[in-house]
Amino acid sequence: MVELRYSSGKIISQKVHAIGVLALGSHLENHGAALPIDTDAKIASHLALQAALKTGVKYLGILYTATEYDYVKHGKHVTIETLVEKNLKPTLKTVKKCLNLEKIVLVNAHGGNIPVENYLKELEDDLNLEIILNNKIVEIEGPHAGTGELSIGALLGIVDTTRLEEHCHFEEYPEVGMVGLKEAREASEGINREAQKMEETGACVDLEQGEYLLEIAIEDIIRDIIKLLD
Repeated sequence: MVELRYSSGKIISQKVHAIGVLALGSHLENHGAALPIDTDAKIASHLALQAALKTGVKYLGILYTATEYDYVKHGKHVTIETLVEKNLKPTLKTVKKCLNLEKIVLVNAHGGNIPVENYLKELEDDLNLEIILNNKIVEIEGPHAGTGELSIGALLGIVDTTRLEEHCHFEEYPEVGMVGLKEAREASEGINREAQKMEETGACVDLEQGEYLLEIAIEDIIRDIIKLLD
């Protein structure tokens, strides 16, 4: 049998081989005129991969489904129960068995996935895994499809710059800042507050802000990885 060289390559510790990073995003969600419907998936994948490259943990790709709050209607999603039981749990079970993983960081870039936090204890007990859900980019990027996501998207090369001028035409793209999503604004004070701000300021590409957001998010994921090394 081949003896695996766990000390090879750029790793921060041989213990990283027991840790995996799995991205959570959304593949079918409107993001205005200038950003694609899988913006969250691409951002989450980038963050997870960069953290893996910098630490040596196993990069596990991305989960292909996402959930959303009932009152936010700007895409196609599954229920939280379906996401956890039919998608996330089987995926984690498979990667644990195939790669001998003991710990997982879930890198989430979609606000609707935050309720996964409520199921972590159950997942940990059922799978005998230690799991951290990292929501940093969701916490800091600002309104949906706003300046934060536009700026990150520009750095990743997924923004159609020819359509920036129409991006904040809220009647045509009500999901931008959730300005036109009446049910969501009524249900969430936070969403309404951000929508009001978007109506006042609009959105633009700010590459410095985009770089800052990515840097903060990646550093936070790496902190979670280091926490799991203890």
